[in-house]
Amino acid sequence: MAPKSEKATSDILIVGAGAAGAAAAWRLAGQGFKVTCLEQGGWVNPAASPSSSPEWEMLRQGPWHPNPNIRKGPADWPVDDRESDIEPLFFNGVGGSTIMWSCHFPRLHPGDFCTRTLDGCGDDWPIGYHDLEPYYDLNERMMGVAGLAGNPAYPPMAAPRSPPVGLSPGARRVAEAFNRLGWSWWPADLSIRTGTGDHVCNNCGPCELHCPRQAKGATDLSYWPAALSLGAELITGARVVDIETDGHQVVGVVYSDGTARHRRTAPVVVLAANGIGTSRLLLHTGLANRSGLVGRRLMLHPLARVTGIFGDPLDSHRGIAAGALVSHHFYETDKARGFRRGVKLQGLGSQGPALIALGAHGQHVAWGRGHHAEFRKTFGHIFGLSICSDDMPDPENRIVLCDNASDDDGVPVPRMIYRVPQEARAALDFGKSRAREALKEAGAISLVEMETVRSAGFHLMGTARMGHDPETSVVDGWGEAHDLKGLFIVDGSTFVTAAAVNPTNTIQAIALRAADHLIRTRRARNT
Repeated sequence: MAPKSEKATSDILIVGAGAAGAAAAWRLAGQGFKVTCLEQGGWVNPAASPSSSPEWEMLRQGPWHPNPNIRKGPADWPVDDRESDIEPLFFNGVGGSTIMWSCHFPRLHPGDFCTRTLDGCGDDWPIGYHDLEPYYDLNERMMGVAGLAGNPAYPPMAAPRSPPVGLSPGARRVAEAFNRLGWSWWPADLSIRTGTGDHVCNNCGPCELHCPRQAKGATDLSYWPAALSLGAELITGARVVDIETDGHQVVGVVYSDGTARHRRTAPVVVLAANGIGTSRLLLHTGLANRSGLVGRRLMLHPLARVTGIFGDPLDSHRGIAAGALVSHHFYETDKARGFRRGVKLQGLGSQGPALIALGAHGQHVAWGRGHHAEFRKTFGHIFGLSICSDDMPDPENRIVLCDNASDDDGVPVPRMIYRVPQEARAALDFGKSRAREALKEAGAISLVEMETVRSAGFHLMGTARMGHDPETSVVDGWGEAHDLKGLFIVDGSTFVTAAAVNPTNTIQAIALRAADHLIRTRRARNT
């Protein structure tokens, strides 16, 4: 079907309205550029979130599941994950996966940008912490951060923080155990509103659903209203199926609205479709792949979990589900451990009653006689620690296209191939040992362990890495493709290494920095 040419043109087209696309759209529109964002999903009404419904756990297993293969919404496309140790989790819609995230909002450490120099593993980034520092500050002001200033794991930070989310009884016990063991910890930085006033967190619990109080820092509530007020255009229900070029420069895109195809022109196209969606589109179009690295070096942050069951109630199903307490004590390389890089330990509250009865914490509560008594010993009595390991890039961990499956628009389904790297497995084993030690010190009467958590693939990184050398990277340090002028990538695809912390804050900082580069270069070209 031939696409219909649109009369309207744009200065910059953005593909994807999630964390990165929203930040870039706001920054560019604020400087007078005509920005159009194409998003294949739609708006999600926070009031429609099931988080305040008694059926929220059931809905979380179906139409509100973070895995598109289970959710199967009209804006979703499937991912073949049969060859992956970890399932993909992401959301297509305005706000992207910030609709369904737990809002943990750390920065990468300075050392995360130079692991080859420091530890002889991975590769050094073409940019460093201080290149992103002003954009971390800007992003945290836009998204809002609750936390405690002065975390010694980082250089001093300028962005203000609202009061940290309080420690639950379980988190306090673990914090006291860390103190006795001599391990450092800190209240986690969370993109959430605390304190007083409207739209602040009330600790209702199921944070990985859109917040009906609008307390969580989702980009449909922060960046997008600001971007639209500055003149940005957002077209929903628009699935990009092609990127058009003149052989040297992008000239626009073709998108489908489900019934017809349309052409939009622009001299700049910014991809912000996540580490799977961006590489899928590039592989489909055959663009920007001189290095052969499009889709390769996929990183997903392997995750393990140890849960302690305590004798007295902790009300662990209340409050922030993940992140109130975090430790970077074992974050940096210690050669005595036998592996390079490290782990993040993060406090974990309890799931809801239905999921606990079904064993979501790692141990099934047997049905039949005694079920209710056993359930009462578990529900509200557990607190755990997640272990997130650094994830060094492996070219064999990758996204490829299926030969025999396509979506409704004829774009091949992505196939996800990922095996947990050996050093990451060693790091997880080490982290589980530390978690067991801490939970026992905190008074847990029994422990439940989960090996690599399969349903943990929210952090999609590395499939179009940045670098100076066109032969060994896809984009330069500003996010522009080496092979094609005007094509930028600003999502987690550009990550060179994964670090051991959540990537959203860094993704948005990269997008803001790329936007400022575009502002400078486009203005210089027009003068």
